[in-house]
Amino acid sequence: MQFTSERRIDDGVLERGFTLGEIPGILWTPASAPAPAPLILVGHPGGLHRMYPRLVARARHSAAEGFASATIELPGAGDRPRSAAVEQARADLRRALESGEPVGDEIVDRLVLPLVEKAVPEWRAALDALLALPEIGGPVGYSGGVIAIGLRLAVVEPRISAALLFAGSFVPRSMFAEARQVTIPLQVLLQWDDEGNDRQMALDLFDAFGSKEKTLHANMGGHTGVPQFEGDAGNRFFVRHLT
Repeated sequence: MQFTSERRIDDGVLERGFTLGEIPGILWTPASAPAPAPLILVGHPGGLHRMYPRLVARARHSAAEGFASATIELPGAGDRPRSAAVEQARADLRRALESGEPVGDEIVDRLVLPLVEKAVPEWRAALDALLALPEIGGPVGYSGGVIAIGLRLAVVEPRISAALLFAGSFVPRSMFAEARQVTIPLQVLLQWDDEGNDRQMALDLFDAFGSKEKTLHANMGGHTGVPQFEGDAGNRFFVRHLT
């Protein structure tokens, strides 16, 4: 891991850009919390520059509770190389949604499975590097989407103690068997009228999760209409499980 930038933002939070090989990322650490701080991995649908206002708002909110936050760019997003096959799958998905046609499992598999297979090892490598920093410690949480990435991480990464998953993207049916292997505490956030999400699939996935402690927060509104109070609810969830 190589740090490429550093600045103080509101509330004294330290923001540092970094690269991990070809992968860019951002680390936010609280100003006043004693080190080492618990860590939250911040998931997102790709495009660090586009997503930055929402990501930094989430990081500042978490820093107020003493949590460090970190994120990395997804494969094929931002300035990272594109995959022609994945771009075609994304175009096919967009065409199906715009025409009102059902989104077939084949399209979801072509779009999501390659992303999960590449992104999850990258997240685990980033976690290795982050936990080697003296100011970062465990336990570790995961917050955000793509939900299929969070699902896979919850299964294969024993260092993640709790996850707040955003049900705002499609999940391959083949991954429902993995969902039954998830045992960590979960909080799942669902926007009831999300135009880009299959609501019934999200409900079926929640039912499939094997965790003994799992909570579904469903709110009216579209993909970007998440109520502000969900930020506080997410903080309370991680305070219970990461401190």
